[in-house]
Amino acid sequence: MKLDRLIRAAVRSITRNRMRSFLTMLGIIIGVGAVIALVAIGQGASADIENQIDALGTNLIMIRSGSSYRGGVSRGAGSLQTLSMEDIEELRKRSTLLDYVSPDITVGVQAIAMDKNWATQIHGVSVDYPFIRNWEIETGSFFTEQDVRGRRKVAVLGDTVAAEIFGERDPLGARIRLNRVPFTVIGTLKEKGDAQMGDQDDLILAPSTTVLYRLSDGKTVRSIQASAKENVSMQAVESEIREILRDTHRLKAADEDDFQIRSQTEIIERVTGVTNTMTMLLGAIAAVSLLVGGIGIMNIMLVSVTERTREIGIRMAVGARSGDILVQFLVEAVILSLLGGFIGILAGLGLGKGISRLINTGFIVDPVITTIAVVFSAAVGVFFGFYPARKASMLNPIEALHYE
Repeated sequence: MKLDRLIRAAVRSITRNRMRSFLTMLGIIIGVGAVIALVAIGQGASADIENQIDALGTNLIMIRSGSSYRGGVSRGAGSLQTLSMEDIEELRKRSTLLDYVSPDITVGVQAIAMDKNWATQIHGVSVDYPFIRNWEIETGSFFTEQDVRGRRKVAVLGDTVAAEIFGERDPLGARIRLNRVPFTVIGTLKEKGDAQMGDQDDLILAPSTTVLYRLSDGKTVRSIQASAKENVSMQAVESEIREILRDTHRLKAADEDDFQIRSQTEIIERVTGVTNTMTMLLGAIAAVSLLVGGIGIMNIMLVSVTERTREIGIRMAVGARSGDILVQFLVEAVILSLLGGFIGILAGLGLGKGISRLINTGFIVDPVITTIAVVFSAAVGVFFGFYPARKASMLNPIEALHYE
């Protein structure tokens, strides 16, 4: 039989029992749909996180104080007061691999202006901070080195803070109280947007010395942020920072570091590793549905062979060969699988898009994964349809004609 006649015969057989054919395809539909949706959501989430980490800054290095222990339990990085403004000066003087260095003295504050107030965080930083974290000024200007040395009470507002406190009004030159300390607004930052890691615009930047001595305890620097030079090894940068800080802290060779260093590359690698593992796990779970769907196809095809035994006998009696019967049933199985695969792709795209909007994450459809899903669904049809098809082709024509 020609291929077009085989396909028409297979389609007639499938449409003769539409509900049974749909139920046969359901496992493939669920499997392919789940693979497309879960992998696309996983890759979208991974891309979102990588973009957010990239938005943190260029070649970012984060240094935090070490962790203290109480009752044998770690209180977390930054709980031990080991970093100081002197450390920052030493890094600036001695480092050959860093472009910018800034303290990050973070204090929770209640921002009040006129009849509005907003709970946020103020970051005491240096003039290098916008270059480290890729912050751009929307209006006004950033504070200067003279502002830092003079401990001037000036502030640059993030987009969220400016909107919550001032609304449509121009905040430049306005007075704002932060924990009852009056500051003058000299600028606003460009919006970076809300993200899974939190609202990046819900912050206030001010001179590090002002925050340290006016809003903090005058000595605690729990975090230092730096930017490495282009085209340098992050391992070399971390080694240089570790050497400078250990020398500054007068640590002996046997002493452990009393600080922690994290690079942007390390964070990306860790997050990507976790998301890739989760994507593979979700894809494996979805692949089980394809296996179950294949078994369903085999079962239904076996039932179909039994129901159509007399038909098969008639075909053989009028000249059909065993190979024709084998190919006919294989074509039916493959069409069922491919049709289920295409419906599964559409279902996966729709379901995945809906879920991604619901959980506010990215959705990236990988053409390679989509192609693999379709090819795999066809392979499932061939693999699980072969045994029923072979069973049909091996029937004795005379016995088949007498089958009731």
